[in-house]
Amino acid sequence: MIPVAIFLVVAGGAVCLFYAVSLYNGLVRLKNNASKAWANIDVLLKQRHDELPKLIETCKQYMKYESGTLEKIMQARAAVYSARESGNVQALGAAEGQLRGLTGSLFAVAENYPDLKSNQTFQNLQSRISSLESALSDRRELYNESANLNNARREMFPDSIVASYGNFPAFQLLSFDPAETKDVDVRAAFNS
Repeated sequence: MIPVAIFLVVAGGAVCLFYAVSLYNGLVRLKNNASKAWANIDVLLKQRHDELPKLIETCKQYMKYESGTLEKIMQARAAVYSARESGNVQALGAAEGQLRGLTGSLFAVAENYPDLKSNQTFQNLQSRISSLESALSDRRELYNESANLNNARREMFPDSIVASYGNFPAFQLLSFDPAETKDVDVRAAFNS
């Protein structure tokens, strides 16, 4: 009779241990997925960061009266870089929204400069930056999904018990400025 009781206690302990390890591994997988999704966004941000100065230099040759706008784009680019380097997701979202709005305004105003519009370098950079913007939107969605799954599991019982003993941080969702979804007021952007 005693060996059966000992067997049941040992078997119960093994099942509990296996379950805890399973929860831990699941949390690790979610944390790594969110980190990987963020790293994918970071790669695109770096690529766009490198492309914007080329675009500005190309535009400077044709848009002499838009120097204030070009300067604003470079300031917004610096704000995105700073937020990305510091890992401040909220500041990154705000800076990213501003940069996207200004870049969109620049492309709209470029329509008034036929020589710039027909410049092959400008066309290539415009296409490249637009492509990077689309990819960023797609990866933002993947990141937010990964972060949301991670955050939900951290808060669910019994995962929350395991999470409290490990290094399982919550990830902030990346949301861009609500102004990004509004129509761009090109006139206001270039007159301020």
